[in-house]
Amino acid sequence: MLTAALLVLAAAPDPSAGFLSTYCVTCHGEKAQMGNRRFDRDPLTAQDTAAIARRVESGTMPPPQARQPGAAERRAFLIHLAKQNPDKVALRRLNRREYLNTIGDLLRMPMDQFDPTSRFPRDQQYAHMDNIGETLLTSGYLLEQYLDAADAVIRKALPEQPAPAPAPRTWVFKDHFLQQKELDNARQRNKLTQYMSLFEHPRTPHYEGAFAPLHAFAEGVPYDGFYEVRVSVEALHRKHPYDPKLFGMDPDAPFRFGVVAGNARAGYLQHEQPLQPLLADTVELPDGGPHWLTFRVRLDAGYQPRFIFPNGMNNVRNVFSSFARRFPQFLPEGQRDVAPGIVPGRIAMMKYGPIPQIRIHQVEIRGPLDAPALQPSQQVVYGGRPFHPGRSREIIERFATRAYRRPATEEEVNRLAAIADSRRAAGVPAATALQDALKAVLCSPAFLYISTAEDKGRLTAHALASRLSYFLWSTMPDEALLHQARSGALLRDDVLRKETQRLLASPRSRAFVEGFLDSWLNLRSLGDMPPDRDAFGAYYWDGLQDAMKTETRLLMRHLLDGNRSLHDFIDARYTFLNKPLARLYGMDGGIPSAGGHLFRMVDLTDPRRGGVLGHGSVLTVSANGIETSPVTRGVWMLENIFGAPPAPPPDDVPALDPDVRGATTVRDQLTRHRESPACMSCHRSIDPPGFALENFDPVGRWRDTYPGGRAIDASGELTSGEKFHDIAGLRQAIARRKPEFARFLIERLLTYACGRKFGAADRPRIEAIAAATARKGDGLRDAVELIVLSEPFRTR
Repeated sequence: MLTAALLVLAAAPDPSAGFLSTYCVTCHGEKAQMGNRRFDRDPLTAQDTAAIARRVESGTMPPPQARQPGAAERRAFLIHLAKQNPDKVALRRLNRREYLNTIGDLLRMPMDQFDPTSRFPRDQQYAHMDNIGETLLTSGYLLEQYLDAADAVIRKALPEQPAPAPAPRTWVFKDHFLQQKELDNARQRNKLTQYMSLFEHPRTPHYEGAFAPLHAFAEGVPYDGFYEVRVSVEALHRKHPYDPKLFGMDPDAPFRFGVVAGNARAGYLQHEQPLQPLLADTVELPDGGPHWLTFRVRLDAGYQPRFIFPNGMNNVRNVFSSFARRFPQFLPEGQRDVAPGIVPGRIAMMKYGPIPQIRIHQVEIRGPLDAPALQPSQQVVYGGRPFHPGRSREIIERFATRAYRRPATEEEVNRLAAIADSRRAAGVPAATALQDALKAVLCSPAFLYISTAEDKGRLTAHALASRLSYFLWSTMPDEALLHQARSGALLRDDVLRKETQRLLASPRSRAFVEGFLDSWLNLRSLGDMPPDRDAFGAYYWDGLQDAMKTETRLLMRHLLDGNRSLHDFIDARYTFLNKPLARLYGMDGGIPSAGGHLFRMVDLTDPRRGGVLGHGSVLTVSANGIETSPVTRGVWMLENIFGAPPAPPPDDVPALDPDVRGATTVRDQLTRHRESPACMSCHRSIDPPGFALENFDPVGRWRDTYPGGRAIDASGELTSGEKFHDIAGLRQAIARRKPEFARFLIERLLTYACGRKFGAADRPRIEAIAAATARKGDGLRDAVELIVLSEPFRTR
């Protein structure tokens, strides 16, 4: 019997009116609700509509064994369905990363050592995307944090009594160095305080010589600016008599040395800190020394340079504790009975053991260098001239116009000027009164929300400039883009295309690459479930988490720069590797150890590694850090590659905890799990692509057997009937569905670009962009340009 929902469809002048009753309600109706879905009730929810559209469009529904609609009938139904539930457009505020970027650009203030958002709540996500207006809620708590952040930002940008730029001075540190107490006891016992020693890489769990800070310089530099840092360093014992596995180091790789920022007020200087940007690219050291190194670095007031050994030992603490027992030959005859334990072992090894280390003999810091009379933030706010009370309104208008990304109205400027006037009337100094008005700008919805103002049904030029800039740069428009908006030229196709090309060519488009990959592939969550240190130690000592992200980012950058086919995301026959990541993949033979930390393009001959499905980033983020699950990876595949996320499991279905180490295989367990009719409909689509990835362990290494020794069966059959034997076969099956993948990827790009959900009502326009992209050869840059020129991008 047709319900009201179906009668609505039946009443429409459309040949697909009976589609649901003919093809869907047998399995999703009153008698059966496969996948916990029911489509015979009025009204259909937006989630139901979107789920139906995805499955019908992809051909996974109706299932292969069921009665099938013709192609014309299928398309007519999708078009009809699209008209039933158009998505609503929500205002979109800046997310946390956009807020930080915008503050930095608005005030020309580096944000790597200053974070006013540390207490902001975490941005809510939709499909891993952190820029969707509907999910970016504004709470009372967040409003309080906006007030605090505005206060911190303005205080830093415009100190109330700006001191004149100080003359450069020099600090020299040598002879009597302090490190953390664990090391200092042994260093003082052995009279070794004339230098500092770096032993471990900075990702170590114990921090015994991972950072070399200047404890005598705990107050840090006194002024924001650039400083020259000279360091006398010595590289010792790269070639040592121990088993290389003991330290987790490549004995053929030269030692690397780097400089990171540190602030004594943020925590222990010898430990990792929340803000510790790399101030200087790491350099490879020749063996021996000492050698003088010179760096030019930028430091905020209160910060100091700290020194790191990026490819140092994995865990020197364990070596210290077992040194005397394992290596008595390095001790003098009369001292081989050292008591067991870490303290006597540390003392003995630091005196007698040839430990790989970098010694720092002297540090000189000079600066600030070339300090201007006004900081860049003061120059941009004051217009390059010192502040004068008579200029307050002019300063407010210029600042509000830049902050709002459009001309501030006279009414807005009047309200802001009134704030400054009232504060002055209360006896507050003019500069402080101005600052209060500027804080109000940073708390205004015009700043915190991205404009969707329209003119004749389309975004205004300034709103379009903001949408483009936040899409490709995750920040406010620059002056060139605003110039095109002010003139109105940005509304022309040719100018909009050229500006898109300019923004993509800029290094700042790195924000687009990183933001989109974090959203599409959920790379933002990489590290949330860190791999077990005992089983996957190389993940830490080789810095693989960062390397994995870099590989995937370099692939997308390559596709954008060369306008290469977006299908290379799936079946690229090349990738980008450094030696540690290549070692994980078993492909490091052709990469020398010297310079091995640098990435290079590598041609692939192994069909198992092509595209993102062979990237360690994807394979790690879709695992739990201990073992893999075909269900978890299968769901990830459906959500991020097939574009057909499964329905949530019914409440009465127990959670499945695959255990490949037991008496049965995970395939056996899932077969039994599918015996439940409620589970079968979803698991028949989830499990096959999940099994295809089972040859990859939790960090993406290839394996033929599970830890218990059972052989891995990675074969499967998709709901469309296509069979495969392994990941290479699955990749071929996906590659045969090029139009479907392109349409899904363009939908994700468009969602990210506009900051709103796209549903069934938008499907025809998404198909039009995909078809135009295909006609141009499926280039990724072409796809981005067509998205920017599209009607959805240019309308609210």
